[in-house]
Parts: sequence; C-alpha cells; structure tokens
Amino acid sequence: MALSICSNAISLPAYSEIKNFKPTTINIEQRRQVRYDSYVLGPGDSLQIEIIDIPELSGSYSIGPDGTLYLPRLRAVYASGLTIEELRSFLTQQFSSFVKRPRLYVRPIGYRPIRVFVGGEVKRPGYYQLSGANFTQQTDAGSNRSAVDGTAAGQINVSNLTSSPFSSTALPTVFDALRTAQGLTPYSDLRKVTVTRRLPEGEGGGKVRTELNFLNVIISGDESQNLRLFDGDVVVVTKSDEILRDQLLKAGQTNLSPQFVQVFVSGRVKQPGPQILPQASTLNQAIISAGGPKVLKGKVEFVRFTREGEVDRRRFNYNPGAPAEANSNPVLMAGDIIRVDDSILSATLEVVNEITAPAITGYGLYRIFGTN
Repeated sequence: MALSICSNAISLPAYSEIKNFKPTTINIEQRRQVRYDSYVLGPGDSLQIEIIDIPELSGSYSIGPDGTLYLPRLRAVYASGLTIEELRSFLTQQFSSFVKRPRLYVRPIGYRPIRVFVGGEVKRPGYYQLSGANFTQQTDAGSNRSAVDGTAAGQINVSNLTSSPFSSTALPTVFDALRTAQGLTPYSDLRKVTVTRRLPEGEGGGKVRTELNFLNVIISGDESQNLRLFDGDVVVVTKSDEILRDQLLKAGQTNLSPQFVQVFVSGRVKQPGPQILPQASTLNQAIISAGGPKVLKGKVEFVRFTREGEVDRRRFNYNPGAPAEANSNPVLMAGDIIRVDDSILSATLEVVNEITAPAITGYGLYRIFGTN
C-alpha cells in the first residue's frame, strides 16, 4: 500500500480538499522508523486504569462529554485528544505526588461511536457515525495494556495502518463504512480506495494517507486491506471512467452492497411496473423480468437521473442480443426508468380504439334500448 504524509493540519477536510490533496511520499525505510499511538481518546471512551499494587486508585473510568476523566486523588483530568500512551505518561507524572514510582497500565475497554466521511463513488456519500464495541473479557496484562517500558499497546506502524492490539471487533472498518454508505455504483473502483487519517498532535499533527486494494477483501478476505477506522477518518472510493461490472457482481455476492436494485419498466411490455433485479443486471434483463416486449413495439427509452443532477437519456432499438454494458443494454442502477415505446402501427391502432370505442359503446346501448 502506498503511504504518504501531508502538512500539519488538525481540522477534518472537506471532500473537495481531499481530492486536491498532494501528499509527500516517504520511503519504506522512513516508514519503518515512524510509529505513533494511533487511537485518539474522546468523550464516550471507557478505560481501565490500573496502578500496580494499589487497587484503591485503580478502576474503570469513562471520559465525560467535557473530555475529562474523574480519578481518585487527581479528580478531573482532561483526556480528550490524547493517545493512550500520552495519557499513561501524564497520569504517571500526576500520581507521582501520591505514589512512589507508580507503575501504570491503561487499556481501552469501550470505544465511542466514531464519525467518518465516506466519499467518492459510493451510493450515499456523507458523514456517518459508526459504533465501536465494548469489552468485558479480561486479557493478559502484557498484551493489551499500555506498558511501562514505552512499548505502548496503542502504537501502530504507519506503513500499513493495519497493525493494532485491539480485537478485530473493536473498531469499525472500511467495509463497515462502505456498507453504511449503501455500497457501490457500477463505476466504483475497489482497487483504489484511500483512507486519510489525522495524526495525534503529540506526534506532530498532520495527516497520513494510504491506498487500499479493497477488491482483495471481497475476493479473498484479505484483512490487511480492510483498515480499521478511527474518529475523523476520510474514506474515498475512486471513480472509474468505465463501468466495472465484474467488480459489481463480486460485491453483489457479499453483504457490502444491497443484493437487489429496483427499476421501473413501462410501455409495450407484458407486465409493466417496478422490477426488482440482482445487482449488475442489465436493461435487457429488466425487460425480460417485465414479461418481455409485446409484438408491436417501437424504440426503447432509457432514463437515469445522475448524482450530479444531470439526466442520462437514450433512445435505441431493442436488441435482445446486445452485450452487457453496450449503449443499448446498460448495467442498471436503482431508480432507472425503462420505457418500450409504441410502434407506428400499435400507436395507430390505439388512436383508432380511442376514437371508435365511444361509437361502439353508443351503438351497443342503442341495440339494447332501441329494441324496446
């Protein structure tokens, strides 16, 4: 995965800023030397704080809405914005006034919901709140604690942004974010999904970005490409210049995207109305689902309202043998409208029926009442 770092900044950028983002790439050797405690604490996080051999000062605590922890002896301690290791170091210093050479361990036991931005080629771009998990199980002190020797449990190597001591169910992942944004479009390029993350201020601030080949996640379950997300992350799916039907089919076989799409078929078909079809279905499949075209038919009209506010409108002859993704057989998206128009003959017959129907009805009434 490519990794890059941009200039110092703290606020979460808008998507337009992310698109114009020009990071400076660092080499592999530099990557290996950079480590940081990636999880930044905030209101709603729960922590287990243990001072060895002093149980009366140990316990489980939550960060309040004002960003503070209320601890024995220390009272209110502002913890929001700190990493786990930064908090451990600060508390060690503060408890030194009461305890000789205190040995502290800090580990998360519950995570607050995180807010991430999902943009690019997904069905519903925007900000989403994703929930974390709570931990009730006890773990070995050396595995999940923020250790005294400075090898913090929360530290991860930014070369891949995937190493983490937390359980795989602890934090939402890119998969969860994409699914919450209602999945993919036919133009989503899963081979190029980027995640941008803020670095802790204690490590100099700024942002770090990595590019994921997310297609490997749905093909082979490659968890190294399914990055765990933290508060403030920005996930962007690249848009392809052409429809990627194979990727859409693979995604449709998972729970990443809705399994079906609904389109509307009307006109000269045998069963007009809404049609529910599997992901990556084509226009011809929709017409077949509507019972197929009637004998006397004209051109097919296809209408799609794009996310950019434009209208994709096409008229073409019905070609049941057209390949998928052809202009006359597009891959469908939810909400597409298909109408099979009348032919000249069918339209003429319909007009004749409209004109003659009142006369025929009047003649029938005359025969009924005129014979009396």
